[in-house]
Amino acid sequence: MRIALAEAQAAADRGETPVGAVVVDPATGEVIAAAGNAPIGESDPTAHAEIRALRAAARKRGNYRLTGLTLYVTLEPCPMCAGAISHARIGRVVFGAEDPKGGGVVHGARVFDQPTCHWRPDVAGGLLAPESAALLKGFFRARRGRRSGQTATVEGEEG
Repeated sequence: MRIALAEAQAAADRGETPVGAVVVDPATGEVIAAAGNAPIGESDPTAHAEIRALRAAARKRGNYRLTGLTLYVTLEPCPMCAGAISHARIGRVVFGAEDPKGGGVVHGARVFDQPTCHWRPDVAGGLLAPESAALLKGFFRARRGRRSGQTATVEGEEG
């Protein structure tokens, strides 16, 4: 999760919402892929940290199915990312901060709880949640200061 936090910080430094993700092989401890959010920089609304890490891991493995791997992410995945996680057959998802407005795992759509969900990973939340939340809150607090009259919250911002 510390690597995911570093990816989130790098995303924030680029002006992206600070979310980071890392795909790890729990059998070996090998980091397969790591990424931060990049929808702005890539002009791609799907360039969330999770999607980018899954894509890189699939390329590295030569297989879109990432069964048995663990995805660490600093913020509860949104419904789009939860769908991608299911399609990738990730074995376990570990996230930091919960996202009551934009989350799709323990909040909102609860993608993995739907009867139409084809693959349900094990899910654990709260790992380094205070650090993850502080990074997000600090990022949006700074943005609010630059955009007088507008507000932003951690919840509901990108997953």
